[in-house]
Order: sequence, then C-alpha cells, then structure tokens
Amino acid sequence: MLVIIRFPLVKSILVAAALYGKILGQQSCKPSDELLLSFEIKSVDMQHLRDTGGALGVTLGAVTAVTAAAATYYIATRPEPLIPPTDINDQANILEDGSRISKFCRDGKLLEYYYDDVKTTFEGFKRGLQMSNNGPCLGTRPAGSNRYVWQSYQQIYDRAQAFGSGLIADGLEARNDTFIGIYSINRAEWVITDQACAMFSMVSVPLYDTLGPDACKYIINQIGISHVVVDKEDKIKLLLEKSSSMPTLACIIVMENVSEETKSLATKSNVKIVKFTTVEVDGKQTLQEPVPPKPTDLMTVCYTSGTTGDPKGVMISHRNMVANMSSVIYCIKTVTTIGPEDRHLSYLPLAHNFERGMNVVMYMHGCQVGFSSGDIRKLAEDLQSLKPQFFPTVPRLLNRIYDKVLAATKSSALKRWLFDLALSEKMKEIQSCIIRKNSLWDYLVFGKIQKQLGGKVRIILTGSAPIEPKVMNFSRCAFGCLVMEGYGQTEALAGCTLTIAGDYTTGHVGSPLPGCKIKVVDVPDMGYFASEGKGEVCCYGPNVFSGYFNNKEKTKEALDKDGWLHTGDIGVWLPNGTLKIIDRKKNIFKLAQGEYIAPEKIEIAYMRSEYVAQVFIEGDSLKPFLLGIIVPDAETVMKVAKDNGVSEDMESVCQSKKIKDIIHKDILAVGKSLGLKSFEQVKIMIMVYIKYSIKDRNLGMRERLTGLM
Repeated sequence: MLVIIRFPLVKSILVAAALYGKILGQQSCKPSDELLLSFEIKSVDMQHLRDTGGALGVTLGAVTAVTAAAATYYIATRPEPLIPPTDINDQANILEDGSRISKFCRDGKLLEYYYDDVKTTFEGFKRGLQMSNNGPCLGTRPAGSNRYVWQSYQQIYDRAQAFGSGLIADGLEARNDTFIGIYSINRAEWVITDQACAMFSMVSVPLYDTLGPDACKYIINQIGISHVVVDKEDKIKLLLEKSSSMPTLACIIVMENVSEETKSLATKSNVKIVKFTTVEVDGKQTLQEPVPPKPTDLMTVCYTSGTTGDPKGVMISHRNMVANMSSVIYCIKTVTTIGPEDRHLSYLPLAHNFERGMNVVMYMHGCQVGFSSGDIRKLAEDLQSLKPQFFPTVPRLLNRIYDKVLAATKSSALKRWLFDLALSEKMKEIQSCIIRKNSLWDYLVFGKIQKQLGGKVRIILTGSAPIEPKVMNFSRCAFGCLVMEGYGQTEALAGCTLTIAGDYTTGHVGSPLPGCKIKVVDVPDMGYFASEGKGEVCCYGPNVFSGYFNNKEKTKEALDKDGWLHTGDIGVWLPNGTLKIIDRKKNIFKLAQGEYIAPEKIEIAYMRSEYVAQVFIEGDSLKPFLLGIIVPDAETVMKVAKDNGVSEDMESVCQSKKIKDIIHKDILAVGKSLGLKSFEQVKIMIMVYIKYSIKDRNLGMRERLTGLM
C-alpha cells in the first residue's frame, strides 16, 4: 500500500536536505515540483522499518544526519532578540492639550540637537571630518566599473571652501540673503555647492526637472537668483530659453563641458557660462575664511511642486534640519551605531528633504556617501558595488521588488510553496523581535534578494507615501534588517513620526519623533473629531518651517498663530500611541451624487497595479463617475501586448481596446482589494504614453495630463 507522506515531514526533509548540502559543501538539494507532489513511501510498521535494509536504511540515516546538521546549524546561529527601546504598546505620552510626544523626550522637552557641537549643517560636516579621521566622504562609480572612487572629507571641505571663495570673487557676498540655485542630479558637485553655501552663510535653492522651466523661472525671479549651478548642457539650454524673462540670472556654473553653440547662445542672452572647476581655481587664489551660519539662519529654500498653481518656497533653517535629523539619529541609535565605516547610496533626489536630511545624518558621523549612476535600471549594480548599511527608499521601489519576486514564484508550484513557507517562518521570528540575515530561510529564499541591496543593509527607512502592510511584512522578512516607516512633509523638514525598532505591526506610520509634538484637530465637514482621536494632523516643534518665501497668504494657511503646522492629512491615533493616516483634507471634490473623492488616495491604490507607471484621477461635480488617465508601465504592458498579438508600438498599444480592458479590469481589482468603494473606482479610463525627455518631465503629472481631459 502506498500513501502520501504528511506535509510537515515533507517540509522537514526538503528543507533539511537543502541545508545538509550547504553545510557539507555539497550541491544544494533542488527538488523538482514532481518530487514535492508525489513524494511517497511504503506504509510499514515499526518492526518492518527496523528490519528493512538497503536504500531505506540509507535514506533514514541521511535524514538523521540532516536533522542533526540542521539542529547544529540552528544552535550555532541562534539569534538574540532585539529589545525595543520602549514599550511598543505605549509609544507616546499624552499632554494636557491632547497633543502627543515621543517617549524618548526627556522631562517632556523636545529634542533640538543630538550633539552639543552640532547646531548647523556646517558644524555637522566639520564633526564628520573629525570623526572620519579624513576618511572617504563622497564616492562615484565610473562607467563600466564595479568599484567606487572616493574623495576624502578634507578634499570635499577644501573644495567647498574654494568654491565658496570663488563665488565671492565673482561678486557675491557671504551673507544669509545670498541665494545659489542648484539644478543637477545627485553628484559630488551638488554637495560641494551646498557645503559651500553653508560654510559662507549663503542659501541653496534646489531646482529639479519636474518643476519645469516655467516653475524654475518663477523661482529664480521670486528669489532674485543670479547664479545657478547646473550639471549638463541641456539644462543650460532650458534656462537660456527663459533668460529674457529672468532679469536677475547672470551666471550659469556648469559641471561638464559645453558646446560653442551654447556658449554663443549664452552670450547673446547676456548670461555668463563658467566651468565649476574654474570657480574653484579662482577661489583658491583668493581663499576666504568661512563665515559660519547661526542655527536660525536659512539653510535652504525647498520648493514644492504641489498639484496646481505656482510652487511654494519652504524656508528651512539650519535649526530645522539639525533638529529633525537629530530625532532620526536618536531613533536609529537606540538599536544600532552610525560611524565612518557605514555607507549610504544617494539615489533619491537631493532636491527633496528626505534624501538631503539623510545625507546630513551621514556627514555628521563621518560616513561614506556614494552616488548612484543616475540610471534607475542600474540601481542594483550601484547597490551591489557600494554595499550600503543604510538604505532610505520609497514604497514604489519596495512595491516593484515585491511584485517581481512574486512574479518569479508563479513559474513553479514548489517555488511559491517554499516562498510562502519562508515568509511565514521569518514573520514568526520578526514577531519575536528577531532580525537577522543568517536563518535557514535566508539561505534558501531571501539571500538573493538581500544581495540585490548589497547584502549589508542594517536599516531601511521608507517614506513619502503609504506602504501596504503586505509589502512592509515582505520587506522585513526578505531584507533581514530593520524596516522603519516615517511620515512627514517638506514643511516639517522631512519627518514627523517614525516606527520604533521592534514594532512589527503595520498599517501605521509610527509615533512622534522626539523633536516634535503631534495632535489632531476637528474637521467637522468630513466627520472627524479630535475627541474621537481623529482629525487633521498638526505638527509643532523646532523642525517646523518658518513660512513660504514671500508668500504670507499661503503661510497663514499652513501655520496657525501658535506655530502649529496643519498638514492637510487626516489621521487617527491607535491604542498603542501610533498614528495612522486615513484620509486627506485638501484636494478633494464631490461627485454629482454628493460623495467626496480624494483623488490622491485612489491614485496611490492604482499605482499598486503592475501595469501602471503613473495615474491621474479627475472628476466633475456635475458627473456621477470618475475618469482615470493611465501612463502604462512600458516593460510590463509590452509583454501583455505581445502575448495578445497587439502591435508592440506603445502608441498603438495605448489605443488597443483589448489592452485597455485588461488594465482597466486589473486596476479595478487592485482598488477593490485595497478597500476602494464603488464610487471611488474609475468608470472611464484613458491610456496615454508619455516619452520622457527633459521637456516632458518639466510639468508635474497633473499639469501634463490635465491638457488631455
């Protein structure tokens, strides 16, 4: 008589066999689907087992050896659980006014700075210079190489001093009303310019592609910027196209070579073009002593694109930056160290406070910052070359990794079974506060995923958008490190809340950082009341900005008379003291039947579809339904088009009813799975393909697509 062996035994034998091969240095056991589905053995009594020799005896002996090996391996790698720095069931203190502060606040006081000698970003970099003992500071990976080339802290300090001196030699003053534009991807010169500004009390103003030339023109004119630092020639041309309406623009400092044609065009536009290295050389000849900023001095004006209207210039002081990053440092250092041997890959835009703030954290500790190649398709190569310990990221990237891993498991029942099993077993460890990369499941399943990030990541920080619980759980299991989610906005520097190490729960954005207070206030027209723990999220503390540059009206909308920042987000306090974002106060409209619609919520949901690269939701109060404009993910959609016999030209694909129906059906299913109500689902879907040149990227998503309505 033949019987199928019971599942737990199959699991034990297959897993142990794979481990047995690893321990003995033999080829890993790679059982086929057929082995898993038809693993069978004769049903015999115990006496028969004892009497049976030959192959069965060898098999049982092997199983015994494998079991012993597995036990030995477990004992050798048995982990110590992480001890959460505070009670994860009681993560915030409630003050008399109903606001909440971190359990890490000493004597109820908000944290302003972590180190006594660091109250400005300039002091932070000087501390890093000392901490690193003039070690590696900024690294770049040359094309075709898998090694980073480094400049030391002293080299960067000296170059910043020379560059700042060169700006002064060109007629600028070392004072807090001198503004320098930076229009570049992440690279060493970006940081050198920023450090030069800090060293001489100047103010940096980042510009970036998605703002567009019209927005750049608005910023340059509003502030009165005379000098803009750019990386490449194409950005010079974009600025020169608008130069006739930018009377203050006098000098463009470029990092790379420029054609004679562009130089001639600049001359005709009465704009001077100077090489970055030339400014440095000029500065060395007239080297100036630093003019350090005060904590209350402006560090940067960071413009937010928003969805409509002109961008708003968020004024950020050195105090704002240091206070917020000190809070992040405090939370990180409750569970790990930060030091000169640690590395960080700078690939998120430095024009945004999230990445910029993380760079400040790195420099304060003498860490090494390597820049990505600038091509998102080569991000894995950058990570594997740099092998960073810290990895700030955004949910979209984690979603893509999750989707690709799941897609890879669909090809084999065994792969999916083993993946689900590994996920389940690793999750049990995480719920016991065990964080590691050396478990059996890392060996069998997750090791390859970890290597994609370089294999040495200790902490992942994710922010800028909500992350699904299943993706968060996957990330914590797969990467074998702490994964912490934060919440904030540019006006609060970067972060207001952060999940505490050891809190394995999902669906919230953590508790208040130790540098700010958080409260919720009534939004009666939406049915949210602070007495019920629900309302608009408000933030107060040394991280909160002082206002929008030259825009008192918008400043009054964002900051109340007591200095509280009104975020526009709707939150609810959970019983453990963490905050959950549930809605959005701004950017809502009504449909004809009276239902409120928050388009950003729907857009975030639809972005979870593997077919969607970008999405824009619009509606009309005179109509009872929503319109969705979809920019498809080219790689995924082209595969579907090929499988369905549709022309592989993207413009033709976007016109295909068959492909539209497939994508429409998928986004509706995704929306339903994420809790969208029927009236929140799109009835009409338009598909467009936008080829991304710099000019195309110049407009925000809404501005680009509104014209298609």
